[in-house]
Amino acid sequence: MTPKLITTMQSYSGPLFLRDLAAGVTVAMVALPLSLAIAIASGADPATGLITAIVGGFLISLLGGSRVQIGGPTGAFIVVVYGVIAAHGFDGLVLATLMAGVMLVVAGFLRAGRLIAYVPEPVIHGFTIGIAVIIAVSQLKDFMGLEMAEVPAEFFEKLHEMWIARDSLNTASLAIGGVTMGLIVVLRRMFPRLPGLIVAVAVTSALVAFLDLPVDTIRSRFGDLPSTLPVPHLPEMTYDRVIELLPSAFIIAFLAGVESLLSAMVADRMIGSRHRSNAEVLAQGFANIGSALFGGLPATGAIARTATNVRAGGKTPVAGLIHALTILLVMLVAAPLAGYLAMPALAGLLLLTAWNMSEPQHWRAHATLPRADLFLLLLTLVLTVLADLTIAIGVGVACGLALRLNRRNAPPADWTPRDR
Repeated sequence: MTPKLITTMQSYSGPLFLRDLAAGVTVAMVALPLSLAIAIASGADPATGLITAIVGGFLISLLGGSRVQIGGPTGAFIVVVYGVIAAHGFDGLVLATLMAGVMLVVAGFLRAGRLIAYVPEPVIHGFTIGIAVIIAVSQLKDFMGLEMAEVPAEFFEKLHEMWIARDSLNTASLAIGGVTMGLIVVLRRMFPRLPGLIVAVAVTSALVAFLDLPVDTIRSRFGDLPSTLPVPHLPEMTYDRVIELLPSAFIIAFLAGVESLLSAMVADRMIGSRHRSNAEVLAQGFANIGSALFGGLPATGAIARTATNVRAGGKTPVAGLIHALTILLVMLVAAPLAGYLAMPALAGLLLLTAWNMSEPQHWRAHATLPRADLFLLLLTLVLTVLADLTIAIGVGVACGLALRLNRRNAPPADWTPRDR
């Protein structure tokens, strides 16, 4: 349960710091637009995305069990956060995040980090693809500049309302979103070490400003971003409120634990190392408590940003600390500039994020899964999109465990009738 930072400090050196410094700054430039876009897509103020990346990201690197894990807000939480805010308000989300953090801290002390092995892989793939579908659909309004008074939460109703609003299509928004996506893809292939996300979003947002295009920006919709972190404070807690938010808190804790441990395992394969799962779960818990105290969103390890850190040369958790401090510096010094970022550019960024989340390179392998596993994947996917993530995960995990017991040829239960 010892944080990796303590272990790596025993042999730390100047050359290692220079590598971590370069990687941390690079990842911060990737995390900046993503954090803003994820917060907006979640129905929260864009500043909450930066707060989460700073506070949550710092604590995950400070206390985590991975050498190269980068934490912050992630796309997987968009659906959950949007739903909690819609049902309970932003203060309800903050309390649910705080409760999830406490759950994760308890799970870490109980050494529950290895329990991820019991979550069926088709369930993980199913709800991840389902979340990607929901994110993609939710970004079409800003991507196309549609004029809609209100965007429904229900999937098919949302599609129906966007179809009704199709005549309000803004070609300038569509062009900015499309060019942003094209730039990201080109820069990622031609200059993989360059923080292409921030470059692409900055270039197209600059075009909006200089050409005075009729396109929404962060400033026009939300006003100026704050240039300081808020004062930490506890959310209002009552017994009834805590009981009401327990299901949401459990889902946040489950997602944070699963995604962070998956990200840590991916990082292990990239650098030939082994993470400490219980320390990682503990770090997620303290990170979510910290994020909630500052009014941020749920935080977890981010697979894409962790991979970027590895490719940029990050070697120790110091890179993650530098990533968080760099975002804080940008917030303190250049917050007004972020207001010029164009909404279609951020929508295009999230559309690509959703595409990558769905892992299209694995679709063919999914199609060849055993029939029961494929059914489990599709069931979780459909329930995630059409019902609720809580239901999807609950049903998926229950069915997956039943299938696992069946494959182990577990003997039938010996039921003894009671005398009445």
